[in-house]
Amino acid sequence: MGEIGDRIIAVTGANGFVGRACVAEARRRGHPVLALCRSAPLPEWEADAGVTVARIDLSTDGDRLPALLAPVEALIHAAAFMGDSPEVLARDTLAATGAVLAACRAADIRLVMISSLAVYDTDALSPGDAVTEASPLIALAPDALDQPEAYLRSVRDPYAGAKRLQEAMMAQHGGAEGSWILRSGAIWGPGRSWHALQGFWASKLFVTIGSDGELPLAHVDHVARVAVGCAQTAPQGESVLNVFDEDRPTRARFLTAHRRCYGWPRLNVTVPYGAWLALVRLLKPMANRLPGLFREPILRARMMPLRYPNTALRSAFPGEDADTFEGLMARTREAET
Repeated sequence: MGEIGDRIIAVTGANGFVGRACVAEARRRGHPVLALCRSAPLPEWEADAGVTVARIDLSTDGDRLPALLAPVEALIHAAAFMGDSPEVLARDTLAATGAVLAACRAADIRLVMISSLAVYDTDALSPGDAVTEASPLIALAPDALDQPEAYLRSVRDPYAGAKRLQEAMMAQHGGAEGSWILRSGAIWGPGRSWHALQGFWASKLFVTIGSDGELPLAHVDHVARVAVGCAQTAPQGESVLNVFDEDRPTRARFLTAHRRCYGWPRLNVTVPYGAWLALVRLLKPMANRLPGLFREPILRARMMPLRYPNTALRSAFPGEDADTFEGLMARTREAET
């Protein structure tokens, strides 16, 4: 497959946060879209003759997928469970991905897999390191693909483990030649201005775990542009791309911009990462009874000060983001009102 021109792009999880943006971006570029979703389609699609909706549960109705994809040239796989239940992740993320891989391989459809920054093994990194596509990934147990629920219960974060298994499934079973894996940062945008990498709430007080490290944010519109660009184009060399915003704020800068646009959090205290890490290590004997950010592997994964260059992304898709971080935050607020 070469360039797909105005051929049909399919999107799984099409009525979700990322899927919806991918549908809109594909339509903006003139592509007909097959919107695959488990629940009700979005109202804005009703008046768009270029969007065809197919309601399907990929985890149980995967045998319907090959027929639905017959006219499709590329598929963006954005469907995934966002929680931490190993049982639900095994069904709604991994079983669904298996059905997608089988259908894409059989029909020679280019696959664009939306993965996550969470697949990187931050225990193998040190503060200040750069996270690149060559950084080490979470280790896989020998039987992880055969016993996915057991594997998900053993890793630091079941969601991260599921994204790691998605990539392993793609490597083992293969999609069409010329497929992509996009490891996105924390995806944000209208309706989701906040993120899980800032700290935690303690009643009405927000505790920011601060550092000079970059926040690996990825605006949903940026992710959609990259995903549709990948759907249009066979990779030339590297087919795994990290996707982060170019203008990556510190947590202090994020807090200032969010307060300016949204007015909250009104009460904040910032604790340096090093001080919080020291506290977590003191509390290690009782870590299993404490929330996630009191456990060192989760703290390192979410809060360790690191750098997130977009070098490979910009090599594959030259260009610039739509705005600065503060500009994107203001646009996000405007889109909500």
